[in-house]
Amino acid sequence: MSKVAIVTGAGQGIGFAIAERLHKDGFKIGIVDYNQETAQAAVDKLSPETAFAVVADVSKQEEVAAAFDKVVERFGDLNVVVNNAGVAPTTPLDTITPEQFERTFSINVGGVIWGAQAAHKLFKALGHGGKIINATSQAGIVGNPNLTIYGGTKFAVRGITQTLARDLADEGITVNAYAPGIVKTPMMYDIAHEVGKNAGKDDEWGMQTFAKNIALKRLSEPEDVANAVAFLAGPDSDYITGQTVVVDGGMVFQ
Repeated sequence: MSKVAIVTGAGQGIGFAIAERLHKDGFKIGIVDYNQETAQAAVDKLSPETAFAVVADVSKQEEVAAAFDKVVERFGDLNVVVNNAGVAPTTPLDTITPEQFERTFSINVGGVIWGAQAAHKLFKALGHGGKIINATSQAGIVGNPNLTIYGGTKFAVRGITQTLARDLADEGITVNAYAPGIVKTPMMYDIAHEVGKNAGKDDEWGMQTFAKNIALKRLSEPEDVANAVAFLAGPDSDYITGQTVVVDGGMVFQ
């Protein structure tokens, strides 16, 4: 029987690349996204037989639990959960608002907690272990300029990942994270636009402020990240837990 994976925020960007790679690796895929149109388009690109779209706001505990339940109802199992959904506002210190703080933490941190909680409940109900894989960032390994809120959420995800790895190990559940660098996604172009605008420069300047320190001298494709997640989702990583795999082309070294 093929395995089942849920990927949140899988309508576009890194999330879709992860869903596409896991699907290629033989997983049935539950695509959980807040946008019905992009979620359904992602399913249509993969396969309506082996992919399934569910709409949910990952910052809402009950919506995440209900969405995950629907995927299990559809496919009968769950083995891997990728808590990928996130937002990335640019936040120079003096511009930060309470609304921005609450929204970003509720999606980026809340989404990981509610996704892990729903996964844990279902793994127990199904009577087996599984894999929880969380999205952090290069900005969650080292502080990045003007990303106080975003970086704060991504440092938090690393701590949550380590804690859950200890808490769930006895149940045969591994918990790891992946830390992308500068990936060519719609969200990254939005960040580059804001950074450029704040400096009175263009989008390309914004991108290059991030790209100039990459050892491999190229921005990441979403597929670069998906390859690392595929490793964490597969059997070759069974003896790895509590770790953050940095996929940034050589920006920070651990």
